[in-house]
Amino acid sequence: MKGVVLSGGKGTRLYPSTLVACKQLLPVFDKPMIHYPLSLLLLQRIREILFITNPEDLGAMKRLLGTGEQFGAKFSYITQSEPRGIADGLALAEEFLAGSPVCFLLGDNILFGQDVRHAMSEAGKIIRTENSAVIFGYRVSDPQNFGVITFGSDGSVIEVVEKPAAPKSTWASIGVYFFPGDVAGYAKKVVPSKRNELEITEVHRQYIEENRLRAIKLGRGTAWLDTGTPEAIMEAGNFLHAIEKRQGLKVYCPEEVAFRSGLISSEELLRQIEDISSSSYRGYLLRIIDEERAEPRSGHLAGANLF
Repeated sequence: MKGVVLSGGKGTRLYPSTLVACKQLLPVFDKPMIHYPLSLLLLQRIREILFITNPEDLGAMKRLLGTGEQFGAKFSYITQSEPRGIADGLALAEEFLAGSPVCFLLGDNILFGQDVRHAMSEAGKIIRTENSAVIFGYRVSDPQNFGVITFGSDGSVIEVVEKPAAPKSTWASIGVYFFPGDVAGYAKKVVPSKRNELEITEVHRQYIEENRLRAIKLGRGTAWLDTGTPEAIMEAGNFLHAIEKRQGLKVYCPEEVAFRSGLISSEELLRQIEDISSSSYRGYLLRIIDEERAEPRSGHLAGANLF
């Protein structure tokens, strides 16, 4: 399984902040937005990850994330010259994927909750056993603003419609997708919609026609945080801050996820910390190393420590 994070787009609703950086590089509380989807992939022990970004943001993205070695991973980068839609990102990733199944994430989606890790693991099993694509459903109060999933009486996916005027359900398809190795070929068949975008729902349609699209519903204990406007970023940051302040644990700290997942050792993490100037972030990473040495939990991933 490989990972792809789509981090393009113009972010016009976040103007003027996005004049200097794409929104995925903007901070959400104490870390760049891109760290949240990255942590999700590392949590699944996905090590080969491709980031798709704007040409003008490529340098900054590479400076932030590097080669991936510091996370026990290998990062690749390509650019999307124009924001032509999610399906375009899948087509652009064809060479990187080389027939591998993929966990494809939108770089501006933040998920929180114990269900998330379990649901993603379940999606991986479906890929391996059924060779089917998997999407995630999240109940929303305004489904007309999202891709909406319609379910049959047996729970099967009948259709996924992008921003319907009359939604048939309140289940939105969120920006986390698992696809088999043939997805790039399906994405390349998609033609521009009325919005002049290559819609991900058209990729879903092809899998539905072959009875190869499954949907996992996320429960009430899961938060799907919007980051499309300044107000939404502030609200997401406040939400994450409240959790971190109460628990004393960071939410989706990629260095911690890599360390606790066994992707990097304490010695490798310490070498990274040497390059971090005095800050609360440095102090936190030192603390988790001390805690691990005092009470080793080999192979154990405590959900509270990672979410």
